[in-house]
Amino acid sequence: MKIDVLKKMAQDHNVEFLDLKFCDLPGMWHHLTLPISALNQSLFSNGVGIDGSSLPGFSSIEKGDMILLPDPETAFLDPFYERPTLSVLGNIMEVGDKISAYSRNPRRVAADAEKYLGKTIKGASAIFGPEFEFYVFDRVDYRQDSDAAYYFLESSEAEWDSSDEDDDNLGYRIKHKKGYHVLPPFDRGYNLRSQICTMLKEAGMEIKYHHHEVGGAGQHEIETKFAPLLKMADLSMLVKYVVKNQCFRMFKSATFMPKPLFNEPGSGLHVHQYLSDGKTSLFYDKNMPAHLSQTGLHYIGGLLKHADSLLAFTNPSTNSFKRLIPGFEAPVFGTYSVGNRTACIRIPGYQRDPKTMRFEFRPPDGTMNFYLAYAAMLMAGIDGIKNKIDPGKPLDKNLDSLPAKELDKIHKLPTSLTAALDALQKDNDYLLAGGVFTEDLLENWITLKRDDVKQIDKRPTPYEFELYYET
Repeated sequence: MKIDVLKKMAQDHNVEFLDLKFCDLPGMWHHLTLPISALNQSLFSNGVGIDGSSLPGFSSIEKGDMILLPDPETAFLDPFYERPTLSVLGNIMEVGDKISAYSRNPRRVAADAEKYLGKTIKGASAIFGPEFEFYVFDRVDYRQDSDAAYYFLESSEAEWDSSDEDDDNLGYRIKHKKGYHVLPPFDRGYNLRSQICTMLKEAGMEIKYHHHEVGGAGQHEIETKFAPLLKMADLSMLVKYVVKNQCFRMFKSATFMPKPLFNEPGSGLHVHQYLSDGKTSLFYDKNMPAHLSQTGLHYIGGLLKHADSLLAFTNPSTNSFKRLIPGFEAPVFGTYSVGNRTACIRIPGYQRDPKTMRFEFRPPDGTMNFYLAYAAMLMAGIDGIKNKIDPGKPLDKNLDSLPAKELDKIHKLPTSLTAALDALQKDNDYLLAGGVFTEDLLENWITLKRDDVKQIDKRPTPYEFELYYET
């Protein structure tokens, strides 16, 4: 988008401010607001100075000066500011004799992964389509101190949140794990989801559909249409931004936390993906079983071979592994199948369009850094194609009900963040290919995440009091 187009966009909507948004290493947006008079060519050539040492995972204090360089292709009208505001996403750059790419800038990683694909498979592009699952609560309290630790959640939809004191206690509570596609009045969030989807469409995100999810305590899903890797990573950040802010505006609280509730369905972020030559999916072959091409099988082989280390990016929280347990449609084994929702990789049995022949990688969740996770999945797939990695035969069985003897023969995914990080330290050459990821980035990522584990490990939990207080 040229500067003249942006200026006309600002003029047509009486824009007063320019909001520059950028992503840190863990995957959170930050922002800096300028008057609209700053919208000129110099801004997109020279950027704005920021302190990288104040951002998690970025530079040290003695090398804190960095540049935020906005990308004019990412502009959208922000729906949440009182004064008309144009938002633009930016890249974090290093300062030197000239502005240069920063190795730990998440958008750089995603962009370089796309370039590496283009060099490896001429004319190919990586297309992604995530499913966003999240909970919406009516009240959220949590505290962690020396003398107290607790969380307390309320959901007007949940059967366990009914009481005689509720002003709106009119029945129609959703029973345990019975929320999938429920109608109003059980589904109290349908208008809110529609508001969110309208805002997303106005900001440039095409929506496939939205609905209530399995979790009766206010679990929802928005599924988007497909887009190229970097664009989809940008749009994924936008989805979280709009969902959280519109819920907050309506006096509710949204979370993409994988497992906020014990014994309730967790929230995943299944990622549909395929490679395209611009006309059709490279994963389609009408003469192959399930119409999945040899290229698609090898891509799957790469994902399964590197699944353990991939989880360090696709499931990068200690809470992630509270979701990846049997009995909740969450994958725990490294398998693939057609239409099997207990498999790690599911080839949708209902797909019919050769242009979008795809599969979904089911472990990921919303705590990921989208840029890094999408790039890591693509790099694993490319490695599978380059090395013709055979994923073996699909496993078309319900893994939740298989006997232990059969399960022992199947590769089990990591059951903790520590195990995933250990795998990443041992298995990362496929990520370093083409300079897409760097050793510097991997080292800092692992350090950040191991610190999360340390902080969790040294704090007592309420359930530990139940187990051990009276011993």
